[in-house]
Amino acid sequence: MKVYFFSVVFFVFSFAQSQNTTYQIALLKYSGGGDWYANLETSLPNLIKFCNQHLNTNINKEQAIVEVGSEDLFNYPFVHLTGHGNVILNVSETENLRKYLVSGGFLHISDNYGLDKFIRREMKKVFPELDFIELPFSHPIYNQRYKFAKGLPKIHEHDNKPPQGFGIIYEGRLVIFYDYECDLGDGWESKEVHNNSEETRLKALQMGANIIQYVFSGNE
Repeated sequence: MKVYFFSVVFFVFSFAQSQNTTYQIALLKYSGGGDWYANLETSLPNLIKFCNQHLNTNINKEQAIVEVGSEDLFNYPFVHLTGHGNVILNVSETENLRKYLVSGGFLHISDNYGLDKFIRREMKKVFPELDFIELPFSHPIYNQRYKFAKGLPKIHEHDNKPPQGFGIIYEGRLVIFYDYECDLGDGWESKEVHNNSEETRLKALQMGANIIQYVFSGNE
């Protein structure tokens, strides 16, 4: 059974439902030349496995791949976007993504290094009236099953800046969470991909599980 969102109805997908319903989460495919497929093989599948084991969720072990402009986007309560380079959304894709998000969908963006200037530009198309804001460490997304008192864990160094978690909040609801200078998606990858330590990978997976639990518990 898939979860459907419609533009005229706001759906809250409760955590209790997530434990009893089979559904999928998806990797977002976009245009512009950036590598939307950067962590295709193991990242989301490992997060799904971790959540099913430790949160007792019932997520389909196979990730979906969905294009920004597709009506299929509305089949997935959670979509993940990553990459290193350019992202370009056309008018119809921008409208589709906005409709998805304001209808109850959720987008997690993970900067794989080099994504920032492009994703900020494109998300401004989606929500021209809103800006990314940095979420305080007290925000519920850092305080689900796993506690992150100092916010996002640092997974990859990149420019040696502290990790930051940004959000776009629409009518009181967090609809986009953006991890910057963190690289959570790389931390979900299998060990042999980046040779991250088990401690680093565990922190990344725990933070990813927090995001999933936050989304599926009705953003509490």
